Order: sequence, then C-alpha cells, then structure tokens
Amino acid sequence: MTSAMVHRGPDGDGAYLEPGIGLGHRRLAIIDLHTGHQPMADAQQQLQIVYNGEVYNYRELRKELESKSHPFLTQSDTEAILQSYHAWGDDGWLLFGSEINAVLAGLGMTPPIWPDAVADYFAYGYVPDPKSIFEGIFKLEPGHKLVAEHGMDRGKLRSEAYWRLSAAAGPALSVDDAKAELLERFSHAVRARMVSDVPLGAFLSGGVDSSGVVALMAQASDTPVRTCAMGFPDPKYDETAYAQMVADRYGTDHYREVVEVEAVDLVERLALAYGEPFADESALPTYRVSKLARSRVTVALSGDGGDEAFVGYRRYPFHMREEAVKAKLPAGLRRLIFGPLAALYPRAAWAPRMFRAKATFEALATDRVAGYFRAITVLPDSMRRQLISGDLMDSLGGYDPISVIRRFAEEADTDNPLRTAQYVDMKTWLAGQMLVKVDRAAMANSLEVRPPLLEPSLVQWAVGLPDRLKVNGFEGKWILKQGLEPLLPRELPYRTKQGFSMPLAGWLRGGLDDQIEALVAANGRLSASGLFDMGFVRKLASDHRSSMADNSKVLWALIMFDAFLAKPWIGAAADQTAAAA
Repeated sequence: MTSAMVHRGPDGDGAYLEPGIGLGHRRLAIIDLHTGHQPMADAQQQLQIVYNGEVYNYRELRKELESKSHPFLTQSDTEAILQSYHAWGDDGWLLFGSEINAVLAGLGMTPPIWPDAVADYFAYGYVPDPKSIFEGIFKLEPGHKLVAEHGMDRGKLRSEAYWRLSAAAGPALSVDDAKAELLERFSHAVRARMVSDVPLGAFLSGGVDSSGVVALMAQASDTPVRTCAMGFPDPKYDETAYAQMVADRYGTDHYREVVEVEAVDLVERLALAYGEPFADESALPTYRVSKLARSRVTVALSGDGGDEAFVGYRRYPFHMREEAVKAKLPAGLRRLIFGPLAALYPRAAWAPRMFRAKATFEALATDRVAGYFRAITVLPDSMRRQLISGDLMDSLGGYDPISVIRRFAEEADTDNPLRTAQYVDMKTWLAGQMLVKVDRAAMANSLEVRPPLLEPSLVQWAVGLPDRLKVNGFEGKWILKQGLEPLLPRELPYRTKQGFSMPLAGWLRGGLDDQIEALVAANGRLSASGLFDMGFVRKLASDHRSSMADNSKVLWALIMFDAFLAKPWIGAAADQTAAAA
C-alpha cells in the first residue's frame, strides 16, 4: 500500500504492526527533517500516529503542552498532535449523569463556580436550567433531549425540544364538562402510574392534590393503598389530621409519624444530595417523609404539579389583579404614580402580601415580567446587589437574573397574564425547584416518586382552561377542587393552604445559632470564597436575630451555599472563581 504512493512521500517510509492493526507511512520531509519519522510514538509509548498534513500553530501548542508537563522527543508538528491527545482527548466525548456529583466524579476535577449561577441562586433559590453552579456543566431543560452528532459533525452537541407546552387557550368548556373531563384525565394518569412489581404507595399530606391522588388510587385498587404522612409537633405546620380523614374514608394502610426535623443533622446530607446550592427549606421534611415512605414502599405517587397546572399558589390571583390594574393605565403614568409611592412605603416582608403595599406599588410600577419576578424572588434586586461582592458583581458583566423568566414570558404563545405565569413556572420553578426537590430527596433514600398531575396531556389541558375555571375570587385550583369535592371529606378542599413548610424563622433565632456563626465568621467559607459582602451578611444575621427583620429565606440560602462550599471538591472551584473575578 505505501509503495503504491511513493510519489507522495519519497523521503522515507515506515510501518507499525500489531495484532489487528497496521499503520503505514510515506514521508515528504518538511519540518524536523531528521527526527520526524512516522509512524511516531509518543514519549509515554502509549500512542502511535500516522499523519498527513500541517499544524501551523504547533510551536504555540508545544509551548503550552510543555508547560503542562507533556514531554516532547522531536521538533515535529506531528508530535504536537500526540501530546494534544494526551492533554485534551479527541473532542468527541460526552459526560452525563442524573446528578452533578456523578459528572464531577467522572470529570476528575472541579470546574470553577459560574458567577451568573450564583446571581441566579440568590434570585430564585436554585440554579435554573440549563445552567448548573459549575461552568461548563449544563442541565437539560424540561421537554428537551441532547443530541450528540456522528460522522462529519462528530463532537457537536445540540439540545432540542421533543415536547412543548402551549400556553394558548383551550376549547371553551362548561363547568360540568370540565369536572367530568378532569376526573377522566386524572384517573387515567393515576392508573398509568400504579404499574409496579415492587411495593407501591402514596404520600398523603392532607392537601387536595395528594388526597385526590389517593382517592383515585383507592378506586383503581383491589387492596388497601399504602399511604404515609409526616406530622410536626407545631400545629401550625401539621396537616396529619386531614390526611387521616382521607385514610379513614378509603381504608388505606396508613402510616403516620410525628417528627421534629433537626435541621442541623440534615444540612450536610441535603448539600450532598442536591450537588449544588438549593435553598428550599421544605427539602428538609421532604427528605424525612421520603425516608419514612421508603421503609414501606419502593414507589410512591405524589401530588406534585397541581399548584402549577391548576393555579394553586396565592401569587397567581394577586398577579392577575395587578395586571388588570396595569391594563387600565399607560406604563409611563404607572411609573409616575406608583414609583414614588413604592419609595415612600417601608418594606414589610414579614406581612401577608395583601398588606405589603411597598411590594404591590413596586409591581404596579413595572412591566409584567418584572412584577412577577418581584413575587417569586428570594431576594429583591437592591438586597442582592448588596449581598454579592464587588468583584463578583464585576464578573457578571451586567447579567441580570430576571432574564431567566423574561425569556420564557416572551416565548409563551399567549398574552393572558395567568397562562403566561403558569408557562414561566412550568419552565423554571416546577422543573428547577419543585421536581428537583422531590427527586433528590427521594432518590437519596432510594425511593421513586411518580406525579400523576404532571401527565403531559393533563397539564396541557389544565393550562388551557379559562381563568374562571382556575380562580374564583382568591380561591385557586377551583375546578380541581370542584371535580374532587365528591371524593374528599367536606372539610378538606377549601381549607386554607398550608404547604409543606417548616418554622424556619424561629430556628434561625435559636437552634441554628452555630450555622449562623459559621456564616459570619471572618475565617469561614463564605468569607474565603470572595463571593459575598461579609458586612452585609453580618447585618442580615444581626437584624434577624434581633427580630428587626425576617431574613430567614436569605439566611437559609446562605447556610445551604455554605454547606455546598464545605464539600471537599468545592473549595478549589470557589478559589478559581474568586481569582478570576
């Protein structure tokens, strides 16, 4: 074969032969006339190459590679390829995993912390898709697949949607037709998720979503449904009495346990389970109830997704009313009226939203996206700018976390304020916080969780419903409650929503003193990271302890960030980020 093309290389020939492979070469000497023979072995005697071509920047490559301790035996441009392969591989590898920890383990190193992701975290309480906390590690967005190209495009990656939620209005329905269709769709989704060869049960919180799931499971099962509920000593946070009503009505095999969740014991476990900062304090009880469920079942159905699909959060009706006011006044006039009023009123983050005039005036003075951002952010823009260090602010280069939800608000195929908010939440809050919270907490206990209310066809149908079937006054999830009313105890559907939360503010003034001290310490991890203004961190802690303000949300976010930094492979990444900033 090489003799047949001696004209291409009259200056020499060579061959490398091993079982299953043969490499042959004819040389036309251009560079390194005396030692550039091929096939060429690397200094480590691990690679062989035959090569036809020129590397025009091989001198620059050689200098960079030698600085990384890659040895050279020749002056040939060919050897630059061999040592580049040692250093960087071929561009065609893809490292992926269900959790960041698996990717870090495969990577064998820790990338720098991504400054934009730090800003996102203190805006939303989590790092929204497709970012992760680390530069160069990405998450798949909801409804997307990642395609690795073959052939000529090998090594190229692209993310593309395989399913898209539409925020457009659905067909007009009467109340009775909507109730009937709801039960049909919901029942189908529940039955489909009951297929299992291992013990299966359900979380039963006492809320309308999980209670509806259990009611429909009981109708579809020949044996008692296994249910579990976790209660708390403080009655303000305990819903087990409502869960017991549902369990009694359907004769479930019910297990209830009242626990005092020790946040101190779980902070490190949660940091490991989530792999990046995660500030939702309800991850604590979610972890505990998952552990409780796993003692009896391997698969559990949940009520997750009901609030987003059927409009259960209190912020939705407030957002609708704010947008109704905005529609009647030009933007310039709103800024002129409500901007000064917002500046005059003191901030009252501790009060229910209807009494927080400052927050309402601020929302009315802005556009739709900015108003909604104010309703969901962990930390207002002004406080977030005080929290992060000047160096980190500089490294952001003007990046603003509001761009995360603005992108999806503009993408939504509707002008309807409520459906736009639902679309944004489905793409961000639900995918990045609520489902991640449950998945990581459950899988940390080897429990699989299945949410029937997130059956794609059911979600699409629910989002397209007219506003009047979702919200009645300030009552959210109206059609869901109407449809499930015959299946549930009468006290349950319309009671005040409690949520799965914890007495965080009190903890941070008592049982979590050590964590607060670690945050503000001059030699602590937050201080060493260079990412924060430590004077402002100390003020947040001091104002909270003295009850001058309820800073529990941001302090918990800082505690979880601090726990993330404590993981052994994180310190170097924080140092790299601070140095770059």
